[in-house]
Amino acid sequence: MDKKLLTIQDISCFGQCSLTVALPVISACGIETVILPSAVLSTHTAGFKNYTFRDLTDDMSSIEKSWLDNDLKFDAFYTGYVCENQIQPILNIMQSCAAPGAVRIVDPVMADNGKLYPGFNADFPQKMAQLCNGADYLLPNMTEAAFLLGEECRLEGYDREYIENTVRKLHSLGAKNVILTGVSFDDKYLGCAVSDGKKIEYDFNERLSRCSHGTGDLFASVFAGAIVRGKSALEAAAIAADIVYCAIPATPEEHWYGVCFEKVIPDIVKLLK
Repeated sequence: MDKKLLTIQDISCFGQCSLTVALPVISACGIETVILPSAVLSTHTAGFKNYTFRDLTDDMSSIEKSWLDNDLKFDAFYTGYVCENQIQPILNIMQSCAAPGAVRIVDPVMADNGKLYPGFNADFPQKMAQLCNGADYLLPNMTEAAFLLGEECRLEGYDREYIENTVRKLHSLGAKNVILTGVSFDDKYLGCAVSDGKKIEYDFNERLSRCSHGTGDLFASVFAGAIVRGKSALEAAAIAADIVYCAIPATPEEHWYGVCFEKVIPDIVKLLK
């Protein structure tokens, strides 16, 4: 029987991120994709003004009840941007609606470039750490890792020892596999550290001269699809990174608000055949 993945994150109606990326990308991986919106925004919060925001926490328990009434179970869970009061409701759903052996993939979307995203209070990383406990795969960027661990954020000037100590500390939160993104030891290559708790491996691509919004969501979505398709964590991370690496130069310079992931969907299908 085909596997079902439930992804829990926001809908930013405009901006090519979150569910508007996860749904088509994971579907392209050949996975039946079920969605649970955590919030609805008119746009994402980076670079847009006067965006609207509606928290959907109050709907979660009734949606869970409907799924239970219909005996719906999911083979994988993938979380992204969630709201302050949603950690326990999400944990409840992951418990009650899990098929045997269900996999939990947690992208602790809350910060980048040394700062929390707008709307999150200073204690939110402690709440997010509860969601990380029991995750089969945890995908923080360097900033999110620092916030989860309550440490000063270092985005440059570190060595392998620092990265590997950070990865070990992330395991101590209760994550089985850690994929730490945004790792770089020089100005030529950018990638991630992948750990199963026993060994740490690395995957790098050449550093591109530009950045794009939504690349983290694209990486996590491809990673989730590849994991459910049976790839190892290192294989899934490498495929996800290659897709991001192709999508950024396929995005016009004036297209500042997101990455044109639609152009690389054929590549996702090809890599997962």
